[in-house]
Amino acid sequence: MNGEWYQKNSTEVVEQLGSDLHKGLPDIEAAQRLEKNGPNELKGKPRATMLERLLAQFKDFLVLILVAASVVSAFVGEVTDSLVIVAIVILNAALGVFQESKAEKAMEALQKMAAPNSKVLRDGTIQVVPSRELVVGDIVLLEAGDYIPADVRILESMNLKVEEASLTGESVPVEKETVAMDHEASLADRHNMGYMGTVVTYGRGRAVVIGTGMDTEIGKIAEMIDSFEDQSTPLQEKLAEFGKILGILCLAVCAVVFVLGIYQGYRDGNLTTDEITLLFMTAVSLAVAAIPEGLPAVVTIVLAIGMQRMVKKNCIVKKLHAVETLGSTTVICSDKTGTLTQNQMTVVRLYADGGLLEVSGEGYTPEGVFSRDGKLLDVAAEPGLALLLQGSALCNDAILQTGVEDKGWRIAGDPTEGALVVVAAKAGI
Repeated sequence: MNGEWYQKNSTEVVEQLGSDLHKGLPDIEAAQRLEKNGPNELKGKPRATMLERLLAQFKDFLVLILVAASVVSAFVGEVTDSLVIVAIVILNAALGVFQESKAEKAMEALQKMAAPNSKVLRDGTIQVVPSRELVVGDIVLLEAGDYIPADVRILESMNLKVEEASLTGESVPVEKETVAMDHEASLADRHNMGYMGTVVTYGRGRAVVIGTGMDTEIGKIAEMIDSFEDQSTPLQEKLAEFGKILGILCLAVCAVVFVLGIYQGYRDGNLTTDEITLLFMTAVSLAVAAIPEGLPAVVTIVLAIGMQRMVKKNCIVKKLHAVETLGSTTVICSDKTGTLTQNQMTVVRLYADGGLLEVSGEGYTPEGVFSRDGKLLDVAAEPGLALLLQGSALCNDAILQTGVEDKGWRIAGDPTEGALVVVAAKAGI
C-alpha cells in the first residue's frame, strides 16, 4: 500500500493511518506502535567481532602457506625463521584489522550525522523526540536544514523544497506539494512525498510518517546491500592463484630434491636413516626459502596507503581489498543530473554601478576578492556593490555554517541563496 500513498489526498492518508492532522497520535498509541513495529532505524548485518575480523585476515591462500611454512620451519629446527614468519603474518593481520576498524568508525560517524531528533505533534502539542522513536502515523514538522527522519506524505507545504540527490540523483532541490497524484509516478516524480535521509533546503511544512526503518526507500536499499554476498577482488583472486601455484611448486621442489637425494644415496649404496632425515629437512628448507614471506605484508601496506589517500579525498573504503577494485575500473557510467558534482553554486560575476564585476573563490568558503577589469575593488568605496551585497545577505533564508572538524563550509538552505550568502560573506557582511 505504501506505493499508493502519493495517490491519496491528505485527509484520506491521515485517516487510514489512524492519526489526527491537528493533534497527531496520542502518546500511548505512539508507544504501542513503537513496541509493535520497532525503532525507526536501519538494520544491517551483525557487526563482526574483533576476533572474527582478525581470523578473516588469514583466509588468503598465501597467508595460509606462510602459516604452514612457520610450522614446518619450527619442526625442522629453524626457530628464528619460524618466528620471523609468524611476526610478519601477525603484523599483516593487525594492520588489516586496524585499517578496517578505522573505516568502520568513520561509517558510524556518518550514521550519527542523520537527524538525531525530530519535531512531532503528539496529543496536540509539539514535542522533540529521538528520530528512532518515530512511528507510522506521527505528524512531523519540517523546516529548512532538517533531515527528513522517515518516509512521509506531505500534508502542508509553505515553499517546501527538499534535496533528494542522495536517493534520486537529482541535484536541484525538489519543490513539494500536497495535491494527490492521479497517475503512477516514479520515485523522483512523487512531489507530495518525502524520503528518509533527504534534506529540507527551503521553506517549511508538515507531513505524516508512512514508513519507518527498513520499510523506507533507503531501508530497501540497505536491505539490498546486506543481501549482497561478498566477492573476491581481482587482486585477491590473483594472489590466491599465485599462492596455489607457489604451493604446488614448493611441494614439487621438495619431492624432486628428496627423490633425487634418495636415488643418489641408493646408487652409492651407503644411505642411512640419518641421511634420509637430513634429505627431508633440506627439501623442506628449500620449500620454505622459496616462499616470499614479505609479499602479504607488502600488499597490505600498499592497500593501507591507498585507503589513506582515499580518506583524504573524503571517500571511505570499508574493506581493505576494496581499494584495489577502483584501480581495476575502466568505465564509470553517470547520468546527466549532476550526481557527480558537489551540489554547490558560486557567484562569479555581479552587475553593479553600471558594470560587471568579478568575484574569486570557489564553493561555500567565504574567501575571495572583488575586481573590475583585473583591478581589485574596495567594497566600502563602491556604494552600489555594497547595497547589492547587503540585499543578498538580508533577503535570504540560507545559513552559512562551518564544517565539522574543519572539513570545510556548508549551507543550510537553498543552494542559490547559499551562493548569495557566501558572496556577501566574502565582503565581510
